Amino acid sequence: MTSLRSLSISLYTYSNSAPISPPIKIRNFLNSFNRFHGLSSSSSSLIGDLVCSSRKQCLSVKVQVLAAETEQPKWWEKKAGPNMIDITSTEQFLNALKDARDRLVIVDFYGTWCGSCRAMFPKLCKTAKEHPDILFLKVNFDENKSLCKSLNVKVLPYFHFYRGADGQVESFPCSLAKFQKLREAIERHNVGNFSDFSSSASERVEDSSV
Repeated sequence: MTSLRSLSISLYTYSNSAPISPPIKIRNFLNSFNRFHGLSSSSSSLIGDLVCSSRKQCLSVKVQVLAAETEQPKWWEKKAGPNMIDITSTEQFLNALKDARDRLVIVDFYGTWCGSCRAMFPKLCKTAKEHPDILFLKVNFDENKSLCKSLNVKVLPYFHFYRGADGQVESFPCSLAKFQKLREAIERHNVGNFSDFSSSASERVEDSSV
């Protein structure tokens, strides 16, 4: 994710006698600025104008820098892999459950402002990487309030477990201190899930080749 930042800098040098024959090395200044911010020399544009008065000469140099700055993704925007999906609507949520078939689905209800959600998220990502056969759905509470209300989600972080025709098989609040509870739920409900997922994936490949 990138954004452009405009920065204006004014440098003033005064002289009571002779004209100024650039004592300020603007190019050196720009190069130092660029190196500090990790920019190339082409990232800066220089506009200079000489302003004089009867008492003194004033060299006013206006420097405008357009800095392309790369922002780190926010903690909730990070992905553990293709088996972790952000849910943005009720329709997408229902379709994800339908498309998962007999694959175990774990739904993480979180808030961007929730300290417990943030604390346990790295561990959740690690768990998702350890279980590529499980589908993890991330539901932002503030952006999906109607969905969360219909599912009776009242505390965060909160987890739902779904599996095929069985529908919702378990739900509970969790925290980093009680993360083992989530691992135990995975062990209970993910029995034989990898082979089911592999066979269904093979079926989809065969169907596409027909």
